[in-house]
Formats: sequence, structure tokens, C-alpha cells
Amino acid sequence: MTLPDGRAVVEAREGDGATLSIHGAAIGDRVYTGAITFFALCVPLLLLAIAWEIGVAGWPTLHKFGFGFLTSSDWDPVKGEFGAAPAIYGTIVSSIIALVLATPLAIGVSLFLSELAPRWLRQPVGFLVDLLAAIPSVVYGLWGIFVLLPVLRDPVMPFLRDTLHLDKTGLFTGPAYGPSMLAAGIILAIMVLPYIASVSREVLLAVPRSQREAALALGATRWEAIWGAVLPYARSGIVGGVILGLGRALGETMAVTMLIGNRPEIAASLFAPGYTMASLLANEFSEASSDAHLSALMAVAFVLFVITLIVNGIARWLVWQVSRNTSGRTA
Repeated sequence: MTLPDGRAVVEAREGDGATLSIHGAAIGDRVYTGAITFFALCVPLLLLAIAWEIGVAGWPTLHKFGFGFLTSSDWDPVKGEFGAAPAIYGTIVSSIIALVLATPLAIGVSLFLSELAPRWLRQPVGFLVDLLAAIPSVVYGLWGIFVLLPVLRDPVMPFLRDTLHLDKTGLFTGPAYGPSMLAAGIILAIMVLPYIASVSREVLLAVPRSQREAALALGATRWEAIWGAVLPYARSGIVGGVILGLGRALGETMAVTMLIGNRPEIAASLFAPGYTMASLLANEFSEASSDAHLSALMAVAFVLFVITLIVNGIARWLVWQVSRNTSGRTA
């Protein structure tokens, strides 16, 4: 039979019931399914294409220097000697500083918003925290140059070195110029804070209400219920948020380039300038005049790509673990 609009239908009867299947709708469903499947496959294919292009471009350097490319500190494009150790070291150290500073603040903010804040305050504060992630990196860099560096130069760095006598650790020695690994770590901490706070807040909100009520019913105070019942339940998700922030810190470029000092050497002091893999690429890619230099930079990009991919994969898996456990216990 045919409907008034011209669409053909097939009538099938089973027992006393009758069902109609519209051929036009079935075809539309298949087209829609195929289209969204194609779009979904484009994402991993694009990821593989990026990895392939960077890996092929950096292979000559990786093949020539081998594992020594990751451990050598020599970076001399004129002599054709390349070692990514200072950039890898700077990336790791600045990211660790960022996590040490940002994690307590982010978890505190998320606990306040999910457990303690009144309803009228949650949305404005949450919006302001999330807004930090929307500020462009170059704006953070400019703020760091005109505000953060003068404050670090005097009085923060002299205070850390002289007043607290932390120079014995070797982490706070040398002149207080301002541009340093410490400055890069602080600006990174501000930049990754909204990512850790957002994920942690969502994970804490996913904790079943029964967890809190059971702890309170046993006589626990509000803080004891949070510490003993809520945080242990959400631990892996919070760790996933921290690792996600680490992945963000590893790849940050512009703000770090403007504040870290850009000196390719490994120094124990946090007052010393340094380099990260991202800042190395930002500074030298446009000036690479030889194939060897360009291949070395692409090799650095490939190493950064692999590290970031692994870190973000671990973070997503940990957050997924919390979501799965929550769904399982709810069911």
C-alpha cells in the first residue's frame, strides 16, 4: 500500500497484531547510522594520521641517535647533535610543580562545591572555576610576565632561599632572575586547576547519596563522612582528573615559553631557566633550516605526542572505572 505522501509501506501480520514498516524510514535510519559511524571512525583515523606523519618525519633522528636521543643533553643544530633530555626534564619538572600546587586547591574547590557550598553559591563559583580554562594561553603568559615574575623576583624567591633556608635542598639556589622552572610550574598550576577541579567535582557528585547517609547514620561528623566515605569511593576518579591535568600540563606551550627562560640545560635549582618539549618546538620550528634539525624537532614532537596520549588514556580509564562502579552499585 502507499501513503498519501507517496511513501511505500509493507504490511505484515503476526497472529492478531499488525505492524507497519516504512521503507523510507528504514533507509533513513541506515544512512544516519552509516554517517555517524563514519564520523566516529574519522577521529581515531585522524589520530593515527597525525602519529604517522610525525613519526615518519622524526624517524631519521630516532634511527640515528637511538635511545641516546632521550638521554643526551647536547642540542647543537650547527653540528648536527641533538639530545632531548633537557626538554624532557623541563617538561616533567614543570608538570610536577603544577600538580603539587594545583591538586590540593582543585580538590578543595571540588569538595566545597559538591559537599559544603549552599545551592545559590555552587553555580557561580563553579562557573568562575571553569572560566579559567577558557582564558587563552598567551593571556596567562602576559599576566605572568607583568605580575607573576616581579612577585617571584622579589619577595618570593629571596624568601624561599634565605628566610626558609631551603637552599640546602638545592631546589632554591642561584640568582632570582624571575623566568625559571618555578615560574613555569606556577603558571601551569593555574592553568590545569580548572581541569582537575571539574573532573573531581563530577566524580564527587557521582558518589551515591547512600555513602554519605550511611556514614552520618553511624555517628560520623560531616568531615568524617567526606574523608571516610566519599573520598575513598571517588579516589580513582580524582586520580584520573589529576592525571588528566598532567596531560594538559605536558602539552602547554605559549605561557610556559614566555616564563620558563628557554635554556636547554638540566639544573637542580627551580630558580634556573629551563626548557620543555613544547617550548622547544615553539621556539625553533620556524627557524629550522636543515633536514636534520627539522627531523629532530619532529622526533621531540613524537615523544611528546606518545607521552600525552598515554597519560590521557590512563586518566580516562580511571574516570571510567569510577563511573562503572557507580552504575554497578546503583543497579
